[in-house]
Amino acid sequence: MVKGVRNAVKPQAPKKLLGENNLAITSAADRKPGLAQGLTVIIAGFLPILAIVSMFPAIPAIIGHFAPTDPTAGTKVPSMVTAPGLTIALVALFAGYLVDRFGRRTLLLIATFFYGIIGAAPFFLEHLDAIYASRLLLGLCEAAILTTINTLIADYWPDEGRRKWLALQGLVGPALSSLMIFFAGTMTAWRWNGIFLLYLLALPIFAAMLRYMYEPASDATARKMLGMDERSVEGFPWGAMGGIAGLTLFSSAIYYVFIVNGATVWQELGVTDPQSIGQITALPTLFILAGASLFWWLGHRGVSSPVLIAIFLGFLGAGLAVMGLAHGWQGMILGMALQQTGAGMAIPTLIAWAQSQLPFQHRGRGMGIWTATFFFGQFSSPLLVSVLRGTMGTMQGAFLVAGIISAVGAVLLLLVLSGAGRKGKAG
Repeated sequence: MVKGVRNAVKPQAPKKLLGENNLAITSAADRKPGLAQGLTVIIAGFLPILAIVSMFPAIPAIIGHFAPTDPTAGTKVPSMVTAPGLTIALVALFAGYLVDRFGRRTLLLIATFFYGIIGAAPFFLEHLDAIYASRLLLGLCEAAILTTINTLIADYWPDEGRRKWLALQGLVGPALSSLMIFFAGTMTAWRWNGIFLLYLLALPIFAAMLRYMYEPASDATARKMLGMDERSVEGFPWGAMGGIAGLTLFSSAIYYVFIVNGATVWQELGVTDPQSIGQITALPTLFILAGASLFWWLGHRGVSSPVLIAIFLGFLGAGLAVMGLAHGWQGMILGMALQQTGAGMAIPTLIAWAQSQLPFQHRGRGMGIWTATFFFGQFSSPLLVSVLRGTMGTMQGAFLVAGIISAVGAVLLLLVLSGAGRKGKAG
């Protein structure tokens, strides 16, 4: 009887439980991301770009629709276009916390579905304030999508894989952007708010996510499942994140100068039809593909991310300055080619830089901070350009000043890197 009792209370259960957990971890870890996950990530990453790029040819038409009843439309409409950036700046850090706390996939699915519904809502709205409010709500979805997608890229692939898919994202996204700009002009010519129907593209993307995206496994996940002590996890890298956030904010403000205000420069040069603006700008925007290719090529040759940032700031600055000095469409096309080359490098470079400095357990929050600062730059860019325009008297003048600021930023960054390199050698 005693022997039976002893056998009955042998600690077999923990061993069995450990085996089940190991099986679960092995099963999760064995699942490797492939082409389906990569393409889904790329297309999903295009959604927040769609939220602003597609609006580019429509801004003058929306201002014209509301100007007779709202004297502030000239300022409010560009701000409305970038309003999602304000929401993202405010909530992306919280979204990053949710990503780290509760996982990636569920948050991504919910955000993508409502992105399509809320994004298309202005097609049915007639009041500018109501459209503004819907754009702020759209920012909630964008914050979750961007934070989750950028986190998943780092979760699914190591450094070389990340660079590959970021470069492909930089190639595919801009090509889709050029296509959307072309159709945006046509849809705006059909109806002043027809552009908002493009947001329904999020629904088939949601279906692809539902089919192909999965929650990644990690060392942190394994430790939790096995009940191992996690007190050894390092604290959040606030010092590195501060530098990333500051440079991202500056780069973003420069990045969006043309996207939000380029149509106004075309108007100053005498091109006022939204369909014509969409068609003329569709071709030079393909130079963003050259920028994405340059990011991949230079990165493959070992050029560091800070140097890549200085390079794309130089391209952005040169392009804006050329557009600021242009007297006809030829100058605008040249300026756009330079600016779009820099734009093609900008986002993948900034994301790769941030991802390389963030461990798994802090990656969601870190990319949340990155997303917040990038989109605060988006929101603040038209406000800063308005100040420059008021000072210079024209939008072209504002572009020229913004271009000079960007070029100076690139030179200062290279000087700082050069000084740091000399100190490293002296040490």
